[in-house]
Amino acid sequence: MDDPGHAQLTAFLRHIPERLGRPDAILVISAHWEADIPTVTSGAHPALIYDYYGFPEETYQIQYPAPGDPVLADRVCALLSDHGIDCRQDGERGFDHGLFIPLMLMYPEADIPCIQLSLVKGLDPAAHIALGRALSSLLHSNLLVVGSGLSFHNMRALMDPGFGDKHDEHAFHDWLVETCTAPGLSGDERVQRLVNWSQAPGARFCHPREEHLLPLHVCHGMAAARPAEMVFDGEVMGRRTVSLLW
Repeated sequence: MDDPGHAQLTAFLRHIPERLGRPDAILVISAHWEADIPTVTSGAHPALIYDYYGFPEETYQIQYPAPGDPVLADRVCALLSDHGIDCRQDGERGFDHGLFIPLMLMYPEADIPCIQLSLVKGLDPAAHIALGRALSSLLHSNLLVVGSGLSFHNMRALMDPGFGDKHDEHAFHDWLVETCTAPGLSGDERVQRLVNWSQAPGARFCHPREEHLLPLHVCHGMAAARPAEMVFDGEVMGRRTVSLLW
């Protein structure tokens, strides 16, 4: 949490609620949960899942006792079902670090009800955009949706500053920012670019596996392909990282 390599991102997460305000509930699409069909946490008091390895002992004592929201979980599944997407609720699964680490910084009081929505195995980008589209009516409520991934997730490169070509890193982020924010692109053009994201310059250097990118696709679908705003452009462990707000 206080690692210098994450300092810029930590500061951003601590201050972004000044812009967002206080939501009534939070839906997190986490890069750290893949299921056969979209699955949503539905327990009233989910525990925490310490789904990481080799970190200091204190990181396994973190607490974030935010309540769940079974009613919101019902609504999410109902909307998906209405759009022909099978959905499952999981009343036993806890919150993984894709939820509790950013939210500890954003809303440290842990008093806002939260649910998590899984990614879908196979990692089809079009399917994840469709998930978001099916849930777009939720945006009429005071709900914060967090696509909890990372715009750069090449673990070898994160651990080795000399690995790879910085040109690839910046080319992909320039493409991603343009795709999501450029006002001259139509909604269909944005969707097509995100569906074919792996053809973008530097794509597979930044994402050897795409699970950390696809939460963005869900958020983009919820936003009905309208332009986003880039609200963070900094570094995590020496690698460029951006955050987009719809």
